[in-house]
Amino acid sequence: MSFIAKLNLKTVQRVVQKDPVIARRDKLLAGIAEQKLVLDAMMHGEQFEVRVKRWRNNEAGERVLVEMNKRVRPWFFQQDNGWYVQCRYGSRVLHISGKSNAVFVDKLEEVAAVLAAFGEAANSGELDRAVLLAMKARTATG
Repeated sequence: MSFIAKLNLKTVQRVVQKDPVIARRDKLLAGIAEQKLVLDAMMHGEQFEVRVKRWRNNEAGERVLVEMNKRVRPWFFQQDNGWYVQCRYGSRVLHISGKSNAVFVDKLEEVAAVLAAFGEAANSGELDRAVLLAMKARTATG
């Protein structure tokens, strides 16, 4: 008996593409997680930066991979004696419910609860429609 005959052989097509809805949710959840780090840094009086790798030309004209700091812009800002928190997908602000695009809280410490709520909403699929509308608006204008 041959070695191949002993194996359990099957024909399969490997699926490498992720469901686009799940991919958008994952991107949004990653952004929310990053904003939690931004909030934590801001509460400690620091600025949150991410190390990214970029291709640059050095003095000799060669392309080299260098590590740089990238500043992450917060989704929350102070205005009207409180803090506004916006949920973003890339550079687009999501319209959370109809025309509303921000949540107002009184203190910076309350921003964490809003970000957690955004995370729960994204995980359950509540923000899928808002993300889709933001993507359509981007393709219509861009």
